[in-house]
Amino acid sequence: MSDTPKPGLAALIKVPQYASLVLLVIVLGTFAALNGDFLSPLNVSNMLAFLPELGIIALGMTLLLTAGEFDLSVGATFGLVPVVVMLLVQNAGVDLGLALVIGLAICVLIGLINGLIVTKIGISSFLVTLSMLMIIRGAALYITQGFPLASWDQPGIFVTLLAGDFYIGPFRVYASIFWFAVLSGLAGYLLNRAKIGNWISAIGSNRNAAVARGVPADKVKVWLFVLTSVLAGLAGMISAFRISTASPVAGTGYELEVIAMVVVGGTALNGGRGTILGTVVGALMLRGIRNGIVLIGVPGLAYNIFVGAVILGMLMLHAALQNSGRKG
Repeated sequence: MSDTPKPGLAALIKVPQYASLVLLVIVLGTFAALNGDFLSPLNVSNMLAFLPELGIIALGMTLLLTAGEFDLSVGATFGLVPVVVMLLVQNAGVDLGLALVIGLAICVLIGLINGLIVTKIGISSFLVTLSMLMIIRGAALYITQGFPLASWDQPGIFVTLLAGDFYIGPFRVYASIFWFAVLSGLAGYLLNRAKIGNWISAIGSNRNAAVARGVPADKVKVWLFVLTSVLAGLAGMISAFRISTASPVAGTGYELEVIAMVVVGGTALNGGRGTILGTVVGALMLRGIRNGIVLIGVPGLAYNIFVGAVILGMLMLHAALQNSGRKG
């Protein structure tokens, strides 16, 4: 009788997203204990305001990593698209709706270039997207001469839909959280319920075997690069509308933070296994860490050191939980 719960517990530990959820509870509980304001309505609202911007990118990265590829250009794309959109609207008089379409079309082009070079020429996605990062970031700096654009002062339907806000009791809620929720649901369906989800996992596990079974591996990878770029551009626009400005250096370092969110959530870095629920948990965890270490008074110059150390520790703990589950 006493032995019956053990297989269930071991099975739960072996599920990546549940192990990540345990870590999330530990992290949030620790910060709440260290600072009573951590779970206050104002602080929770601040955390949720920024969460979708990195979380939306992480959804695309989850699918791409599951297929065994990287995209290091997402942070630069995040910064470029709002710059292009705002320049078109403010300097060229282009309608905002059309400017957004042009911005997203640029994302599609970036994703196509990345995907085609990786699949047709056979260069590592790490090297291809690292080069693309430099090209995109350089382009954003060149067309703005390195300066942020003037504040966005043209409210409208698109601004409201992407970054509008309202209050639910004491909590300030942004429209972007609903975009994140809907996109998370769609990504989860694609990965876990749709045929393409099986293809993505098969490609990441063993590309040659997947191709032998008729999976169009190259086509799937190209469209995953496109999707990831489009989501990065969308997240960039949400951020620009929320803070009312566009900066050519926005999104610097986001590519690595997004990968950390995805991996901490339980997606395999070498492909073949992905979890959207785990990515949502990972996004919540890293956002909570960034917010919490400010509240507990970590010095500004030690900020990144602390974040990096915590992420590394979580990855090690996550791996230990997984290994323990397998042995169990």
